[in-house]
Amino acid sequence: MQTPRIPLAEPPYPAPIQAALDRLMPPGVPPLALFRALAINERVFLRMMAGGLLDRGSITLRERELVIDRTSWRCGAEAEWGVHVTWFGAKAALTADEVAALCQSPLPDGAFSPRERLLIRLCDALHATSRIDDELWAALAAEWRPEQLVELVVLAGYYHTIAFVVNAFAIAPEPGTARFA
Repeated sequence: MQTPRIPLAEPPYPAPIQAALDRLMPPGVPPLALFRALAINERVFLRMMAGGLLDRGSITLRERELVIDRTSWRCGAEAEWGVHVTWFGAKAALTADEVAALCQSPLPDGAFSPRERLLIRLCDALHATSRIDDELWAALAAEWRPEQLVELVVLAGYYHTIAFVVNAFAIAPEPGTARFA
């Protein structure tokens, strides 16, 4: 197991950090290494957690997880990808074949609906160029409302940031979570 480059915060945590962890983590589950690394800087931790997009938003859980998982894979953030696939994959009704397909480029034929393939294209375009061309934008705009498009783009960007943190700090995958397919 690799050693993170940033020391992980240890309990007891300051009250504001503990309160945020209590909201984020299921009872009895220790905080993720990612959270403990960010908690070294209380201000950054609290701001990052306040900016999270795991609440009920304007897109479906499945759409959210497709964007997070594809973005995490494209960025090589196995620790983040594994947490999401393991903890949210079944809730998002992702099959084993779909999880494997999210780790392939190009996508295998028949993987995902045409609408979901647009989400994958969104992630791939933002990762590759930080832009969305007019053709892809028109296709996205035909499927999602403006507030949903804002959420989708910001979600992909947020998980680029999370990937930077996971990768720069050398955060190892959590025990028992999925590894890249």
